[in-house]
Amino acid sequence: MSNDDGYQAKGINSLIDMVAPFGDIVVCAPDGARSGFSCAFSAEVPLRLKLQRREEGVEVWSCNGTPVDCVKMALDNIVDRWPSIVIGGINHGDNSSVNSHYSGTMGVVMEGCMKYIPSVAFSLCDHSEDADFEPMRPLVQRMTERVLKEGLPRGVCLNVNFPVIEAGSEKQEASAYRGVKVCRMARGRWVNETVKCHNQRGYDYWWMAGNYVSDEADAEDTDRWALAHGYVAITPTRIDVTAYEMMEQLKTWE
Repeated sequence: MSNDDGYQAKGINSLIDMVAPFGDIVVCAPDGARSGFSCAFSAEVPLRLKLQRREEGVEVWSCNGTPVDCVKMALDNIVDRWPSIVIGGINHGDNSSVNSHYSGTMGVVMEGCMKYIPSVAFSLCDHSEDADFEPMRPLVQRMTERVLKEGLPRGVCLNVNFPVIEAGSEKQEASAYRGVKVCRMARGRWVNETVKCHNQRGYDYWWMAGNYVSDEADAEDTDRWALAHGYVAITPTRIDVTAYEMMEQLKTWE
């Protein structure tokens, strides 16, 4: 198990509690926030591991690298057998649409998937440090158990995003969500992605920011539509990014 919010984040610690009934857990997560690191790994930075805690059925390690570094380090240096599943999350913030390409949480499961380990990422559309993950529990447990029992096709991982439950809902029940939809990734883009500031010492600097724009807001088969309408969105995601429909056309180019 890993994430991009750091081993101390509420999301990953909630996830540990949710999936503890299914077996032994090894966590290797960044020692601080690594959001936006996608599938990056540290080619020129020496990596360090630190055991943060060990109790019955759970080991929690931190690493000074990226989320992908954490998976690689755990597989090579911590686990004593090949794991049954790799889980990313629970992320503080959604990883739907093109966000999945930037996500360190998705980097975790893409790395697991490339190792042919069944891999699932869980995210909540709430960036708050104290977000309420409890409504997710029944569905997280159900999906984890299903993947453990049935596995996933080679080269396919799951990107699972949860909307925020409205105040007053029965928060312990999966029925608090309108339902679950299997979706495709929505087409969209980020705009106005940098904010320019001026330092009093005389130089300019920028913050990465931006606004997401949907290019198909009314498409009901997408993850963004599902989340906007109170559904949990499950998007099967492939490692193979080949545009097969373009292959024959390219063969005609001279």
